[in-house]
Amino acid sequence: MGKDSNVVHQYFKKDFGDHSILVKVNPLTFFGAEITLHLNDKPQFRDMEFDADIFEDLKTDGFEEASPIEFNLYLSGLI
Repeated sequence: MGKDSNVVHQYFKKDFGDHSILVKVNPLTFFGAEITLHLNDKPQFRDMEFDADIFEDLKTDGFEEASPIEFNLYLSGLI
């Protein structure tokens, strides 16, 4: 198992009308991923490295806590 196997990641989402962004953050290392969902287009995936202020930044930017299920369904290509 990888070094992330015992970490409970945190997930966030924001809807911008014409697109949505889903964010996954490892709260210990601040590494994660971002998925951008555009209407009528394929999701765009990016690995991300955040800083310790990421949770405050997400809150300030209007992101809300989200379900890991939605993020992982898009990540696996099931939706």
